[in-house]
Amino acid sequence: MRRSIVLSTIGVMLLGSYIFNAYIVSRPVTIQKVNDISVSGTDIIAFGDSLVAGIGATPGHDLVSDLSREIGKPIVNLGHSGDTTADALARVSELDKYHPGIVIVLLGGNDFLQKVPVDESFANLAKIVETVQKKRAEALIVGLRVSPTRDNFDDAYQKLADASHAAYVPDVLDGFYGDPAYMSDTLHPNDRGYAIMAARIAPALKKLLR
Repeated sequence: MRRSIVLSTIGVMLLGSYIFNAYIVSRPVTIQKVNDISVSGTDIIAFGDSLVAGIGATPGHDLVSDLSREIGKPIVNLGHSGDTTADALARVSELDKYHPGIVIVLLGGNDFLQKVPVDESFANLAKIVETVQKKRAEALIVGLRVSPTRDNFDDAYQKLADASHAAYVPDVLDGFYGDPAYMSDTLHPNDRGYAIMAARIAPALKKLLR
């Protein structure tokens, strides 16, 4: 009888874990109607901060590596740990070394941590997206929220995507940010967290690749 209860308890725990994992991975994403850009380049580039650089992941299990496996194509990693939107804007010319077809833009977390005004952050992001589109490449904006009280960050990402007609995946950290099971420290995901991020971004990226 006791063994039966133990097995039942384990089964419930495993089922609960499976349901939770399925929930946080399969949260709906928004894919905007994008500009009808005649893309000239073929390189897929991830441009951003430490989340793109893969801080907290073990080798080969960072966001860009996971996303590359999801879509079956190489992705250039232009992630710089610590970058604010201003830092990234200052180095956006790094894109000139490649032939961008799609540029994933994942920035904003460090602006929040450094208390950069939202208007300033998103003016920088708008310039980055504009630069990408002027290169006849698709921009895929990935939004994030590191505090439940900063809804204006979510709104600003949405407004930027609407204004630029860029593809958009909202709040990519939703549901697991701050959960030790998915985080390597207080700011960065671990392998499991990055895998969730990749699973959320992949559908939008695949749509742009069609």
